[in-house]
Amino acid sequence: MSENADTSGKTTGGPPREGSLDAPFRHPIPWQDEAYYDLEKVEAEMERQFDVCHTCRRCFNLCDSFPRLFDLIDESKTGELDSVAKSDYAKVDEACTLCDMCFLTKCPYVPPHPFDIDIPHLILRYRAAKRKAGHKQFVREQLGETDRNGRLAKHMAGLANWGTARKNTPLRKLLEAIAQIDAEAALPKYHSRTATDRLKDPLAANPQGPAFGQRKVALYATCFVDYNAPDTAVAAARVLALQGCAVKLVYPECCGMPQLEAGDLKDVAGRASRVAKVFAPYVEDGYDVVALTASCGLMMKFEWPLISPGDPEIVALSAKTRDICEYVVDLQKTYGLAPGLTPVEGGVTVHQACHSRAQNMGAKSADMLKLIPETRVEVVERCSGHGGTFGVMKATHEVANKVGRPAARQVAQKQTAVLCSDCPLACKHLGQLIGDDPKIETPLKTRNGPREAHPIEIFAQAYGL
Repeated sequence: MSENADTSGKTTGGPPREGSLDAPFRHPIPWQDEAYYDLEKVEAEMERQFDVCHTCRRCFNLCDSFPRLFDLIDESKTGELDSVAKSDYAKVDEACTLCDMCFLTKCPYVPPHPFDIDIPHLILRYRAAKRKAGHKQFVREQLGETDRNGRLAKHMAGLANWGTARKNTPLRKLLEAIAQIDAEAALPKYHSRTATDRLKDPLAANPQGPAFGQRKVALYATCFVDYNAPDTAVAAARVLALQGCAVKLVYPECCGMPQLEAGDLKDVAGRASRVAKVFAPYVEDGYDVVALTASCGLMMKFEWPLISPGDPEIVALSAKTRDICEYVVDLQKTYGLAPGLTPVEGGVTVHQACHSRAQNMGAKSADMLKLIPETRVEVVERCSGHGGTFGVMKATHEVANKVGRPAARQVAQKQTAVLCSDCPLACKHLGQLIGDDPKIETPLKTRNGPREAHPIEIFAQAYGL
């Protein structure tokens, strides 16, 4: 936080200097204010901020949103933003995945700079305003009902996975025609035994673990891990229990990232309040809260407190939440780790997911994997292009591929046997791009055993868990 700003984001000192090192901050999201949804005011603010982007253009290579904006300007009658139709702003919005990289890594004009630029939260406001005006995307919103979908699919996981497999061309083409889900997009698999089922009984803490009696952890499973990747939760629980941590899996409901992407902020606020209430007794009892996917960690740490800054339970939960890899690295620094790690044959490439980078905690996944002896660890910090439903819908799937291909090529150039990412959807998307490209030769295509995984799964495998 800058010395020029307090925790509410208001300036308290003199004006910030151009190019200063003042820490950026974000304003609370006034979603309960009717003016927030005034589309005319939103578009006026978009014109103001987009014009600043036009004069700078540092963000041209982050995603497809900014090239679209700059093309609209360059091809307009005057070559300036004033001759771009407001209706064309929707094209910029369509390509934004709310990854936060422009705010975090590129823009020199974020608060406390007086230009006050925050494109991701501006796009969020635009979506919220359009949604309130009746512009809803039915299929995307139904895909975002992850808990309902997961509960239904759990009881027929085999059938659901068969029907949505890419090789099931007739059904995927039918799904594409009906729901506009691209037939070539690899979809997550479901499991009949969720993470909640598999970790119903807490694992016993290792009494010889270096953190024994020192740490208690409430693992937030997240919707994706609970229904689609339960191995991630099991791996995390086993690694933490080996270190001597008392571990409980807690999963009240989805964090609301899909609803945030759709601009349904009232829904997100409700979820944040309910989840925080469930975790409140754990926080009060001294538990650390550990999130198992980067997007959910970002929501709990940063987005929820901006949506509900006056809720003490949300603020307390935010302060106690850590990413799983961040937490393991902290355990190592504080207590050391239990012995038994063995090398990962062929090395590991870590894709540093945007929502992990946006947490501003450093490359904790790579830091954790570097603790494995005699293991080559490579890092790729480039957007995978996926972005939730963005990567699977017919309208945006090819854009996701376009954005993700440079990252996939970088992964392939590392020539490691394993790919992992804090974002499971990013990992799957990059794996598909690599697998579908016949020109790419990499050990990822020939390795026996898991080739794509969450970093904590690789760490658990190194322990032989």
